[in-house]
Amino acid sequence: MPNKSKQKGNRFERECAGKCKKRNIECKRAYASNGESLGLKADVDLLINNNIAVQCKVRKKIPLWIKPPKSCSITLVKEDRGEIYTIIRYEDYLKLIDKER
Repeated sequence: MPNKSKQKGNRFERECAGKCKKRNIECKRAYASNGESLGLKADVDLLINNNIAVQCKVRKKIPLWIKPPKSCSITLVKEDRGEIYTIIRYEDYLKLIDKER
């Protein structure tokens, strides 16, 4: 019996890589979701523009508080005494990458 979680993860990785390719942004998918196949750490799933290492995670539901509201482009999150992370819609992120080229 196939692992449904693994299949869902693979579909998500292909979807993310496909969005890059539609914009002519270089994107390599790690063989077997193992970044070591790209010469990187094992947890890397995609390599965008040869310098952006990406791990893809798909969940049944993302908490509403983490998603940027319609009136905002990004959400910034931080744990106590931790680093700040940016949550941005993938399409908006790809637009930023596209403008840098």
